[in-house]
Amino acid sequence: MKTEDKFAHKAKEYEAKQRRLDTAKTIATKIKENIALTKDMHIIDFGSGTGLLLEALSCDIGKVTAIDISPSMTNILRDKELPCELDIKELDLTKQDLDIQVDGIVTSMTMHHIKDINTMLKKFNKMLKANGFLAIADLETEDGTFHSIDTGVEYFGFDKEEFKNLTEQNGFINCKIETATKISKPHKDFNIFLLTAFKK
Repeated sequence: MKTEDKFAHKAKEYEAKQRRLDTAKTIATKIKENIALTKDMHIIDFGSGTGLLLEALSCDIGKVTAIDISPSMTNILRDKELPCELDIKELDLTKQDLDIQVDGIVTSMTMHHIKDINTMLKKFNKMLKANGFLAIADLETEDGTFHSIDTGVEYFGFDKEEFKNLTEQNGFINCKIETATKISKPHKDFNIFLLTAFKK
């Protein structure tokens, strides 16, 4: 039996909001400020969705393996033409393993949907080559009003120092975390952090 596509209701209009496009571009710029991307790199985009973040990074890398559980989101990504090689994996990485070694892993606004952060960080470490990089963008601690619809939300954001410490405990070094941007909604602004780190 297939898993329910919790993002089906959002997919068609996902890129209609300019703030989503702007946020992805800002996060991509921040990643490139902290990580020296090259055209011979193969990276994973975990929770790739419609591909907003990887689009913004695609000119600087050689290959992306895009991982997402939502068929409706990945169908939109499949229709895009990117300047890098693209391999889409429609799977639930919380329940399945992927036997792959990559130069880097990026993920944006996905980790607050993951129940077991500790196990996921261990999986990231295992999938990275020696000295591979990790770049995670997500919500800083919020009051629960960021999502108007519960699409599998597990955390109302994260405390930056706690998240950084957990990353270090799972085999990463040179961890850096900072507020990268904010998402403005009619009722409130929400801070987004970027964590960058390297496999030990």
